[in-house]
Amino acid sequence: TMADAGLNKYLFEMANIRNHDSWVHSSDPAMATEKAKDLVRMAVAKVALLEPLPEPELSVTRRALVLGGGVAGMTAALSLADQGYPVNIVESGAQLGGQALRLHSTWRGEDIAAFVEQLRQRVNAHERITVHLNARLSQVEGFVGNFKSVIQNGAEPVTVEHGVAIIATGGREWKPDEYLYGQHPGVLTQLELDEKLRADDPALAQAKSVVFIQCVGSREPQRPYCSRVCCTHTLQSALEIKRRSPDTNVYVLYRDMRSYGEREILYQEARRAGVLFIRYSLEDKPKVTSLDGTLTVTVTDHILRRPLVLSADFVTLATAVLPNVDEALAQLFKVPINEDGFLVEAHAKLRPVDFATDGVFLCGLAHYPKPLDESIAQAQAAAARAATVLARDRVHFPGTVARTNPFLCSACGTCVAICPYSAPRFNERGVAEINPALCKGCGLCVASCRSGAIQLQGFDDAQILTMIDSL
Repeated sequence: TMADAGLNKYLFEMANIRNHDSWVHSSDPAMATEKAKDLVRMAVAKVALLEPLPEPELSVTRRALVLGGGVAGMTAALSLADQGYPVNIVESGAQLGGQALRLHSTWRGEDIAAFVEQLRQRVNAHERITVHLNARLSQVEGFVGNFKSVIQNGAEPVTVEHGVAIIATGGREWKPDEYLYGQHPGVLTQLELDEKLRADDPALAQAKSVVFIQCVGSREPQRPYCSRVCCTHTLQSALEIKRRSPDTNVYVLYRDMRSYGEREILYQEARRAGVLFIRYSLEDKPKVTSLDGTLTVTVTDHILRRPLVLSADFVTLATAVLPNVDEALAQLFKVPINEDGFLVEAHAKLRPVDFATDGVFLCGLAHYPKPLDESIAQAQAAAARAATVLARDRVHFPGTVARTNPFLCSACGTCVAICPYSAPRFNERGVAEINPALCKGCGLCVASCRSGAIQLQGFDDAQILTMIDSL
């Protein structure tokens, strides 16, 4: 409203009586009224000292960088390229496709291999997309609208200037160290079973018994998260085995079946097809043994409360989904990683595909485990958000950023070391200056500056102290 009236929007101070007062003190109106007076008094004291702040602006480089050449990365790249923006894809592997190359079909029965091949052909044929295979990022500089990245994919590094970046580095399945995996050829992961299904392995058709074990490596103390896709994947594989060989006994050993949404239909179909579900607890996990090459699975039935011994030709392990992103890559773009290694969005509800670092977006398994259709939807969302930056001629930066007084700076370097966004740097005169395009106004440098050379515009010492005095 102030901007529409021709006033600088930073000449505004809000006394938030609703959120900070009436909602939290609804049971004591008298005290809430006194607090409201205090809040108004403090706001009036501060607004008298506010100054108009400028908003720096810079031109936008209308090019995107996509990290990861899986389904999510290719979808995001195609979405931006079809809108007219050049895109560079950085893929660490020798071919595009990612983990989807190893999948058999979606839970609806759609052919994933054909879909991935179609995506790859579109990407390789697109005139606005440049693909870098067997490549990695070694350096990133700049800020939203004006990034400069160095790609290593051979002897000569390639420097790319881009306005936005989308991180879609994907994930991988965990290789377990239990249930005789790696010790017996009949113990497989879900992706390894998919490979046998795609190849029409005759051993599967001849199998008399197949056992699936859920939550291998996930929902445990070292990885407390649910990998989401495992239950649906198991139901789909179990039904496919039953379809090919109805007489094969199929058992699913589970802790909780989480085939959410319409995927519940698969569970109902599996029950009707004769798939047997046996629940186990984390404290009493199944035991897989081998005698003369024959696999045996022992599990305690939760209804009979007695051990069951199952002979198995194959044991398939639903292992945890791990992210491919590493701390080095996250540090290049100054984006956060949670305790499980997945990237963290700026806000789960309001900015689900954004990072706190402007101009950087995320999608796919690098964010958290999700099925293929959700990865595609999130990739399209990330591309849409990235396009809002690329569509501009110039980008504006907030005025509430830190600013240094060069005459007071002692060049101690504390602000340079402590800033999580790398906004402060030493200039040619040897004193610290802050890049307003990188600063997020968090105030860490202000609080840590020993010489008082840094002030956060809109929250300087005089404004804060006058609010305290009025209170």
